[in-house]
Amino acid sequence: MLLEIDDLSVSYRNDEGEVNPAAIDVNLTLDRGQVLGIVGESGSGKSTVSMSVARLLPSPPAFYPKGRILFDGTDMLRLPLPELRKIRGKRIGVIFQDPMGSLSPLHRIGDQLVETVLLHERMSGKAARALALEWLGKVGIPDPAVRERAYPHELSGGMQQRVMIAMGLMLGPDLVIADEPTTALDVTIQAQVLRLMRELHKANSGVLLITHDLGVVSQMATKLAVMKDGRVIETADDPAAFFAGPKHPYSQGLVREARRMELK
Repeated sequence: MLLEIDDLSVSYRNDEGEVNPAAIDVNLTLDRGQVLGIVGESGSGKSTVSMSVARLLPSPPAFYPKGRILFDGTDMLRLPLPELRKIRGKRIGVIFQDPMGSLSPLHRIGDQLVETVLLHERMSGKAARALALEWLGKVGIPDPAVRERAYPHELSGGMQQRVMIAMGLMLGPDLVIADEPTTALDVTIQAQVLRLMRELHKANSGVLLITHDLGVVSQMATKLAVMKDGRVIETADDPAAFFAGPKHPYSQGLVREARRMELK
């Protein structure tokens, strides 16, 4: 199994010392070739769980009262930071929901891609630049040799998201964490981004897809989990069966609302 989240709880301490649980007793699995969609409203805990996999939550205030996150058999919660840094970006790629908040506004996009490569691969700067240009082309950026010299603010939201996809996939990670990868994109760009992720996702890797959009899940996921108030309340190994007949009342409400929105 590529990823096993075993009885995981995540909490935050505030300035008064009070503990606010964000994820409670979460159990999820993901194998190679699968896309696990985690859905739920804002505040349901889905992003907390996904960011915990790569230990990207600031700690403090986040801490883990119980549980394990086994990535290819290694417990990420007990991995020393130097070893963790070797895995992030290389074996675990992350596509963040806010590219403008994740890309440095002070550096050209090509330089940021090259830096990602050189952090994990032993190759020359020239070879790293060539790989960066190749991936800009793969994600549909026109004129990569020109665009790679642009700063993030000079690109559209769709182009920025494509850069994030390139950064998350270019090193061939075993696991891709995609946190709301199509948020704030118009319908046309969203469809293009999802198509790119399907085409570029390797069959021997796994994808953890975090979204509130059931339409995205129906297009991408091979299995899904529904979260509410920090807990997993329903799982399905067959998304089609889930959409045909969700079992939990909360899941039923999500599906009804998604269908209502489709009719607008």
